[in-house]
Amino acid sequence: MSDFATTDFFADEALIEEPNPYFDYLREQCPITPLPSHGVLAVTGFDEMMEIYRDSDNFSSVNAVVGPFAPFPVPLEGEDVSEYIAEYRHLMPMSDHIITMDAPQHTRERGLMMRLITPKRLKENEAFLHELANRQLDTFLAEGAVEFIGGFSQPFSMLAVADLLGVPEEDHDFFRHGFGFPTSAPLGKVGVESAPTDESNALSWLDATFARYIEDRRSTPRRDVLTDLALGTYEDDSIPEVAVVVRLASLLFAAGQETTAKLLGASLKYLCENPEMQDQLRGNPALISAFVEESLRMEAPVKADFRLARRTTEVGGVDIPAGTPVMLLNGAANRDPRRFDSPHEFRLDRSNTKEHMSFGRGIHSCPGGPLARAESKIALERILERTRDLSLDETFHGPAENRQFFYEPTWVLRGMRRLHLRFNPA
Repeated sequence: MSDFATTDFFADEALIEEPNPYFDYLREQCPITPLPSHGVLAVTGFDEMMEIYRDSDNFSSVNAVVGPFAPFPVPLEGEDVSEYIAEYRHLMPMSDHIITMDAPQHTRERGLMMRLITPKRLKENEAFLHELANRQLDTFLAEGAVEFIGGFSQPFSMLAVADLLGVPEEDHDFFRHGFGFPTSAPLGKVGVESAPTDESNALSWLDATFARYIEDRRSTPRRDVLTDLALGTYEDDSIPEVAVVVRLASLLFAAGQETTAKLLGASLKYLCENPEMQDQLRGNPALISAFVEESLRMEAPVKADFRLARRTTEVGGVDIPAGTPVMLLNGAANRDPRRFDSPHEFRLDRSNTKEHMSFGRGIHSCPGGPLARAESKIALERILERTRDLSLDETFHGPAENRQFFYEPTWVLRGMRRLHLRFNPA
């Protein structure tokens, strides 16, 4: 058993498959506790995390995705390091992406994004999701087996975002090819030509493609969602640069695709290990929404989020010096016994399940949360309707008494790389 007192969260491979005992250990020490490396304060308490997420005045998002691994070029000294953040922000990774921005720049970009993800657009997207789920199932249903992450959840979640952003359906195979998924038609027949690639940016083809879309719709507007995306304005009616719109679209693809794919993987893993739940959901599909929320609580796709203390402050009775990197462990807050009774149990009837932290809180709460919920609910409805006897393929995962799973080897995301299933077509 690991000695959690000296465990390096960022390097210990034992935490990849099962981090929850470590999170419980940290919380027992203190809901906000220092780690033995990198000068990080780890937050595992629900109330403490909520306070930090909502306090964007004292906590900056400048280090949200890199944590302590991209330090400022100068020491962060004093009781208030806001000036250092402002002066050197541009040197931090992803500084031009909304995920690392603070107000007022974040407010401006967030407003633009939320004008793209409207309830009306989400509702229109749902009709496509039903058809998409059935089409993706058709590619493997007759075989009675599938590697679920690559065979269903990743291409499904990728095309869900593509449709939300208005990518023409005739171009979908180009996007499938770009993300490494099998295509159903020769690429020469799609509406987008091959995009240039950049070895330093694996998604440069995506940036180039959306830049072409936006420039085309600005010069020749059409009655489509891409035109709405291209002509969207800030609240003061000024038009953002093409690069700004492209970054928002690329971020939605990157963040929305991976997190939803991981959530669906965790959901299917649980259903395979608890076949009685399959029967319960088939008998009462209205419970699927509650199942999605409890899956989110139990297996938050984002493992760690970061903030940087701007000013010396206090949270939950703990002093946090200015310049301290603060790690928000979403999955740990989701299992805080002060907030959730029997937190390690999966309960469909849990009354406060939707209070989970899997989509964050505050000004950076995940704008794609409603899409992730709709994707997961519709996918599970179609999967349960069209299959019976879902089970883990023991050829890959081993027998029940000795299961083996393949999780992403990262401290950022929580989810499986591969999930092999067997089933009977309904």
